[in-house]
Amino acid sequence: MLRACGMGRPPVAGSELALLAQPGAKQPDLIVLDLREQTHLPAAVPVLKRQHPTTGVLIVASRLDPALLLEAMRSGVNEVVADPVSAADLEAAITRLVAQRPTPNAAEGSLYAFLGAKGGVGTTTVAVNVATALAKLAPKKTLLIDLHLANGDAAVFLGAEPRFSVVDALENTHRLDEAYFRGLLTHTKAGVDLLASSDRVMATPADGRRIRSLLDFASRMYRHIVLDVPRSDGAVLDALEGATRITVVGNQELATVRSASRMAAALRQRYGKDRITVVLSRADRLAEIGHEDVERAVGTPVRHSFPSDYRRALQALNKGRPVTMENHNELSSSFINFACSLAGIEKPKGERAGGRFSLFGNRKDKTAGA
Repeated sequence: MLRACGMGRPPVAGSELALLAQPGAKQPDLIVLDLREQTHLPAAVPVLKRQHPTTGVLIVASRLDPALLLEAMRSGVNEVVADPVSAADLEAAITRLVAQRPTPNAAEGSLYAFLGAKGGVGTTTVAVNVATALAKLAPKKTLLIDLHLANGDAAVFLGAEPRFSVVDALENTHRLDEAYFRGLLTHTKAGVDLLASSDRVMATPADGRRIRSLLDFASRMYRHIVLDVPRSDGAVLDALEGATRITVVGNQELATVRSASRMAAALRQRYGKDRITVVLSRADRLAEIGHEDVERAVGTPVRHSFPSDYRRALQALNKGRPVTMENHNELSSSFINFACSLAGIEKPKGERAGGRFSLFGNRKDKTAGA
């Protein structure tokens, strides 16, 4: 019956399930488990679904036993069919599983992580506006994940009222498929899809494995994924191996510069210097600590400087409308130019260069102190 449904691989022993559950194991599209002579799931099933949440699992059981169904649901099993089994039953279940798989992209998306050298430096402002800029340049292909597991502010900046959160995703990595994942997202008026922070704490502490599974899954669905990262959450910081670029956001305050120096050094040691970038928010060309001072302290060039425009940024926050949604102002242009540089996208015609380090060379921004 399975061959008639298009499954060509011959049956294998149940002991191979443990090998498939290994973190680096190549996954089939679908696993069919014949449990007609068993009353419990193999121990490897929940492990496999935690490690490989997109692998489909179909169980064939003697009967729809409530205890087995509950165990299957908790383990992340996708489909259950019971005797007497027909080819039509199997084909229908397989068709549903295939439909749930994420749409494959030509290439996995890029992950851009932003974390602040210190609280209050504007990390969420940068992350939200970069995501908005990317959404303008690549509609329906940009996702923002607020990795502050509780009480993050990205939804406020985007004027969104999400029903679900990143905690729901992390607590259900075994259930992740395209339909379920999209149900957790909030599409915002800025054009960005948002996986928001929660207003509750996770029942159990998040671990790096779950976060990596979530990020890997998201990168198969979106071209650009922007991460608003808490600087003090070790589990989140440990899960950034797949990040294309990790950006430390700082400013020209002494305490922030010292913290940025320590943070950049630690990140370079762990993830390599080529992936670490430092940017300055609310840049002031008249500040006592200049750009060159910051560069000496952090040990790397400042990639970009966002001009100071406190009134405009505050108005944008209060309206839930990111600055980047507006055109023809220096701050908006600066975010757009940085987003283009980050993602390797051609700068839109008519945009000013903006920022000390722009896509088209190093230029001091004469209005940086505005």
